[in-house]
Amino acid sequence: MSTVRSALVERGATGAAAGIRVLDDAVRTASAAAEAVEVPVGAIANSLFFLADGAPLLVLTSGAHRADTKRLAELVGVRKVQRADADSVRAHTGQVIGGVSPVGHPAPIRTLVDVHLAEYDVVWAAAGHPNAVYPTTFDELVAVTGGIPATVAGDQR
Repeated sequence: MSTVRSALVERGATGAAAGIRVLDDAVRTASAAAEAVEVPVGAIANSLFFLADGAPLLVLTSGAHRADTKRLAELVGVRKVQRADADSVRAHTGQVIGGVSPVGHPAPIRTLVDVHLAEYDVVWAAAGHPNAVYPTTFDELVAVTGGIPATVAGDQR
């Protein structure tokens, strides 16, 4: 979490670094995170890690939506986007599935940010550990990740 906190501060996140919240239990799903911080599931920024023709791709999607891999492939101009396995996630992010933060990785990762997150004044993202989250905004997620706003959802839950 200290790596995430440092990355947020370095990138000029306002208030988010101080707002990391350590929860009693792991919140590995959007619905669990939403319940823990008492917000709608759509206000959870899921960090989904993919391989796009073998290259790392992080997609920050609203917890109320599913990322469509065909749409993702079109957005980043590759043939195939697939979910990465746990070892790839750990190697590229330095974090475990269920706690992957938008920042704090060993190297920059191409990132897409779901435009549906802009519907919420505050969104919550993982802070590098399955028990840790922090509040932020859509605009701040785009800024701190260097991400590209995009419609990544193929369907609503």
